[in-house]
Amino acid sequence: MDETNEVKEIKDLKREVAKLRLEGNLRKSLSNQLSIQKKIADDAKAEAESKSKQVEAISNKLAKYLSPQIHEQIFSGKQDAEVKSTRKKLTVFFSDIVGFTDISDELESEEMTNLLNFYLNEMSQIALKFGGTIDKYIGDALMIFFGDPESEGPEKDARKCVEMALEMQKLMNELKGHWGKHYSLKKDLQIRIGINTGFCTVGNFGSLERLDYTAIGSTVNLASRLEGLAGPGAILISEDTHSLVANLFNFETPKEVEVKGFLRKIKCFKLNQVDMLKDDVLHINGRGFEIKINKHLIDHRVIEDLKKELDQVNGTN
Repeated sequence: MDETNEVKEIKDLKREVAKLRLEGNLRKSLSNQLSIQKKIADDAKAEAESKSKQVEAISNKLAKYLSPQIHEQIFSGKQDAEVKSTRKKLTVFFSDIVGFTDISDELESEEMTNLLNFYLNEMSQIALKFGGTIDKYIGDALMIFFGDPESEGPEKDARKCVEMALEMQKLMNELKGHWGKHYSLKKDLQIRIGINTGFCTVGNFGSLERLDYTAIGSTVNLASRLEGLAGPGAILISEDTHSLVANLFNFETPKEVEVKGFLRKIKCFKLNQVDMLKDDVLHINGRGFEIKINKHLIDHRVIEDLKKELDQVNGTN
């Protein structure tokens, strides 16, 4: 009987040992599988990080070719890369360098390239500061618009565009002497600017393989024509833009001019370039009122009349 129990215990021990071996093998197998899965996950993470860096590098390169607003729209998913356009009210800006053809003949190609890159960089920094969408560079010319892809309303878009133009002309005045010293020019560079406001067709134009984000229409054409009619160092704006910013800036007597491509004469306004940028325009608004004061244009007698009006309003409440 004792021998039978001993045999039974030996068999039970053998089964327990076999069970432990099986569990050990299972744990070992599971550990190996976990190690393999961890390696796969680590490899996938490393590949994802590598791809992310590649996409980031490509994105940074594309940012050099696109206006920041358009770049952000595309990479945030708000803008699709497809042929599509909409109608929007834009304020369109054109500028170019006066006598650029003669300057090109005067300079060696290397100097011309350096000069143009410096000039366009300075102008672009100002455009980005005011939130303008840089549409394109056409040689020495710049096309910028306000109102797409984001708009602060036609009036504020127009105001920011005019302020941008003023700062550009101000910088050109500050750079007098720079062009001769650094690029051997006999005369300082001067630019001319044209601005117009109106409805445009804006969006992606082109083919399925190659798209260009731009604005087209008679509004764009008139802005370009006004730039061509502006004198050296001048800013010429259309009647439509003037109606939005007339109370913020000072203008010369309007003129009616014949413009190629337009049947009727076009009324335009030349901006008086006193040093009046956005810090010089005081905006006060609240419930039931909105006041805009240009410190350069305001007459003190008007301020006194305004005080009297406010006292009367206060007396009736």
